[in-house]
Amino acid sequence: MRILAVELHRVAMPLVRAFETSFGRQTARDVLLVRVRTTDGDGWGECVAMADPVYSSEYVDGCEAVIRNYLAPALLAADEVTAESVAGLLHFVVGNRMAKAAVETAVLDSQTRAEGVSFGDYFGADRDAVDCGVSVGIASNLDDLLAEVDGYVGEGYRRIKLKIKPGWDIEPVRAVRDLIGALPLQVDANTAYTRADIEHLARLDEFGLLLIEQPFVEEDILTHIALSRAIETPVCLDESIVSAEVALDAIERGATSIVNIKAGRVGGYLEAVRVHDVCAELGVPVWCGGMLETGVGRAANVALAAMANFTLPGDTSGSSRYFAEDLTEPFELDDGRLTVPTGAGSGVEVRTDLLADWALRPPITLTA
Repeated sequence: MRILAVELHRVAMPLVRAFETSFGRQTARDVLLVRVRTTDGDGWGECVAMADPVYSSEYVDGCEAVIRNYLAPALLAADEVTAESVAGLLHFVVGNRMAKAAVETAVLDSQTRAEGVSFGDYFGADRDAVDCGVSVGIASNLDDLLAEVDGYVGEGYRRIKLKIKPGWDIEPVRAVRDLIGALPLQVDANTAYTRADIEHLARLDEFGLLLIEQPFVEEDILTHIALSRAIETPVCLDESIVSAEVALDAIERGATSIVNIKAGRVGGYLEAVRVHDVCAELGVPVWCGGMLETGVGRAANVALAAMANFTLPGDTSGSSRYFAEDLTEPFELDDGRLTVPTGAGSGVEVRTDLLADWALRPPITLTA
């Protein structure tokens, strides 16, 4: 197919409650959506970058500029484009994986809609629903934290993930473990610790956690190896895993025994599938991370999480966890699970009325 136009939409999405991690506090999402118009039909992709470069080097304004000035022109100039060819066409741009993922996903959505194939079928999913976990941000006090967690338990979530940082780790984890009993529990440090904290982090062993996620900075594989050898809790890498090759290296070096897969972080869902396959071959379980996606991104994540080696509940929460209204029909929990969309492409339709109501500015349309 040929790409006829690329549209860039910016939308303001208020969160139902503030979400705090070790790198900052969010009260809203500045969402960049990519729509491709092709000779075979339209497709949508969501950019997961945050408004500021505090989680990764990418941020929404930067992603928009890269797509506008480099990625979209490359696709528009191509005689023929498929989802499988996008990575090669955009390879001349170094990094910028979140921007590339948004573009690739839009092309994939258009392609699979035209073929009448769902994302789940395209990825090779083997389930019609996925177990859901929920990510709980850093609270102002323990009482507020426990009240929030208790609410999620009541909603049926099958796993709780706590954000931690120095000064907010042992006691919050202890309190939540006492509250939820044997319900699966894990923690996410978002790179907040250093090698000097290994002995302190070993204290988390007593709580029977599923894993500790990304305690050290992305590039510090050696300290993750040292932690893996020093504690019983499995170490999981998130921000460090940017490709299937990096995942293979980290696993073989003993830096991680579980991998969090985020399609935006690795450059798109095709690379996410490759990461899944590498981990499956090595017997390393994976789970699907989240970036506060709208229904556009959530639909693709749920389809990805239905693949065989996604054996742990992911951050594929229901729409109401983050938004009062979603840009698609809302994803709703059913006994702690979300149903995998079966319609062609992502299986969801963008609510263009809300897209217009919440727009931060008119869409930008790029043509050849």
